[in-house]
Amino acid sequence: MLSDPVTPTQITRGQRLWLYALVTLIALFLVVPCLLVIPMSFSGGTYLEFPPKSLSLRWYQAFLGSPEWRQATLTSLKSAGLTTVIATVLGTAAAWGIHQRSTVFSQGLRGLFMLPMLVPLILVAIGLFFLFSRLGLNGTLTGLVLAHTMLAIPFVVIAVGNGLSSYDMSQHMVAQSLGANGLVAFFTVTLPQIRISVLSGAVFAFITSFDEVVVGLFIASGSNETLARRMFSNIRDQVDPTVAAISSLLVGMVVIGMAVFMILQPKAKR
Repeated sequence: MLSDPVTPTQITRGQRLWLYALVTLIALFLVVPCLLVIPMSFSGGTYLEFPPKSLSLRWYQAFLGSPEWRQATLTSLKSAGLTTVIATVLGTAAAWGIHQRSTVFSQGLRGLFMLPMLVPLILVAIGLFFLFSRLGLNGTLTGLVLAHTMLAIPFVVIAVGNGLSSYDMSQHMVAQSLGANGLVAFFTVTLPQIRISVLSGAVFAFITSFDEVVVGLFIASGSNETLARRMFSNIRDQVDPTVAAISSLLVGMVVIGMAVFMILQPKAKR
């Protein structure tokens, strides 16, 4: 098997063995820390420890039975859901507008949309805190959604822009020449062909909102405290395995989601 050619250039698998080993090491480096939290979440001890000296489900019960943890989870889901919808719509519209105009102005506008990714997040959080304090948005779900939308839009613009880069604009123009206005042509011709890119941008927007902690530390509080912020506070103040239990549940949700996505995909696409 190692002597079989991998490509038409007759490079064998044996010659690429070093590459396979390197990829395996990188994969382990990325995956192992995520998997370590699973046995730690079943610890019967009071503090995070690996390996656990005893096994228990007490920290899963502590999470599911706590009104504070449930409220934080609900807030994160609300914020992530609203952010996904708003950021996907605005980011897709921005990417479409930038793609239609290949000018210096449009490229500068694209760079402007990328600013939330380039500016240090702590500076963004401080700026939002002072701005929202004047507008009365600190500690509100509205302020949280607006802040997360600003952080998520760049990911949508990048994802949809990459999809549009391989899209044949002549199809859109043909639809318009047949009587469809620009909006109808976009939804009936363009959007179905870039839907994977739009979906990817939506997924990134959801993850950006659900996983964000720095901005949440400044503007999320009280009943609108996010799950990520509460997890950070828990690690800083208590260091009990509740955080490991929550992380294990999140890892399980991601794995199940990926499995369902692969199963629902057409066999040819897989």
